[in-house]
Amino acid sequence: MKTEKVLTEYYSCYDEDARLRSKHGMVEFLTTMRYIEKYLFPGASILEIGAGTGRYSHALAQRGYTVDAVELVEHNIDIFKRNTTPGETVTIQQGNALDLRPFADDRYDITLLLGPMYHLFSLEDQRKALSEAIRVTKPGGVIFAAYCGNDATMIQYYFGRGLLREKRYHDLVDPVTFKAASDPSELFRLCRREDIDAVMDGFSVKRLHYVGADMATNYMRESVDKMDDALFEMYLQYHFSICERVDMVGVSHHILDVLQKVGDSRWREQ
Repeated sequence: MKTEKVLTEYYSCYDEDARLRSKHGMVEFLTTMRYIEKYLFPGASILEIGAGTGRYSHALAQRGYTVDAVELVEHNIDIFKRNTTPGETVTIQQGNALDLRPFADDRYDITLLLGPMYHLFSLEDQRKALSEAIRVTKPGGVIFAAYCGNDATMIQYYFGRGLLREKRYHDLVDPVTFKAASDPSELFRLCRREDIDAVMDGFSVKRLHYVGADMATNYMRESVDKMDDALFEMYLQYHFSICERVDMVGVSHHILDVLQKVGDSRWREQ
């Protein structure tokens, strides 16, 4: 399958494990964890779909939670296993977000879908992935789904780095709406709020939060990485204060949609 091949090649060369450990990467990580922590409770069961190298899975397992993880790319699974520390109650298996048949209905209190939506290029596939995440979540449980923002890429790369001058990228952009088309060769699916709303439309879920996970951070990553601890802590508090502002979330590179399962939300292919 072409998409799987492209993803394997990309993540076999990209240091995903280090991305969330830089100061600028920590903003996304700490923001996502901040929202996960709102819904954790003693004994909560967690599934991470598309776990990558396990940054979230391991952090939660090290806090005493039972975590199951699914990851598509074998290279990431190898690193995930190496990162496992004694005492963690965590499992990892290879699998695809579009088909979670090894996992029973209504099994997990918290389900993390923090990577797959980046790389699913049709609405149908995104809805399949969300459907599977909802299916394995208990009624009343919470699903965290992450997306890549269209306009952050447009501002920082298409204009900031002048990519719009290149025919390859110019041809991907609608000249009226400035919505960038996405396909597997570009690796990342770019979304706006209306795209994300279309993914969740019709499911028996309630949106709890709609969050800019990194907001302005990636526009100023070098400055953020150079901050001393005191200034970085103040920056985090500022970021947390604005990350749900409806007038600002659209500029974020990473967007976190937090949903609660309120009924039978299984999507059935027509």
